[in-house]
Amino acid sequence: MNAALHTDRHVPCHESQTMSFPDSFRLDGKRLFITGGSRGLGREMALAIADAGADIALVARPSDSLQATAEDIRALGRKAWTIEADIGDPQACESICHEALDTCGPFDILISNVGGRRLSIPTEEMELEQWKSLVDLNLTSTFLCAKVIGGAMIARGTGGRIINIASINAMVPGRGIAGRHYETAKAGVLQLTRSLAVDWAQHRITVNAICPGIFLTEPNKAWSKSHPEVIDGLLKNIPMGELGDPKDIGPLAVYLASDRAKYMTGASLVIDGGYTCW
Repeated sequence: MNAALHTDRHVPCHESQTMSFPDSFRLDGKRLFITGGSRGLGREMALAIADAGADIALVARPSDSLQATAEDIRALGRKAWTIEADIGDPQACESICHEALDTCGPFDILISNVGGRRLSIPTEEMELEQWKSLVDLNLTSTFLCAKVIGGAMIARGTGGRIINIASINAMVPGRGIAGRHYETAKAGVLQLTRSLAVDWAQHRITVNAICPGIFLTEPNKAWSKSHPEVIDGLLKNIPMGELGDPKDIGPLAVYLASDRAKYMTGASLVIDGGYTCW
């Protein structure tokens, strides 16, 4: 054999594998800033990331669930800060981001989760102020958190992870429901995600989106009681035949926040039981 072509060599075990596969998802020493983190999908993402080792700053409107989630995070041995604010108010949102950086930053991970349809009003009947308010809730808040928290990541120079929570309704309109401010704003979240991914890759900041389908969150539980025909109609179009369990979104958030996702940016990950496959 020509020795010049022989490239095999013995690699000691400690050299070839410095970290176990599960350990590569650990987030010890990291800090997360998450909006809408007190309940539903936000709560489950916050708990999963805390379980992976990160400390958490929870931002939400005042509620018992905000304090309860913070206590559950502390029970995992992590630090938890509670920040009471209406993120749908742009001035309050920007102010809270700066305040959080001063009091419990810096942050390595940002999850912009706050949002919701809230109103099912036909477009031709929607007041301009309602439209503006709900676009602020779902899109402007995502922009402002990225501007302030992401801007601080750039200034710090150590990279970061940004996860924007969009929706399958960014790609397909909701069936049997009005309020198209939601589809419009969430589509904007996807394009903002892609644009920031391109702009901030040079800073080693990844920016990705999660697009949930219909999960059994408190708002959807309420919809199932007040508008059962809407939820039943959606359920019939989910190939897996059931609504999502909020706990299923936590591992996906951990992945995107971890070093295992360092080469993924600008992606929109759908988790919907197959709803958008039809």
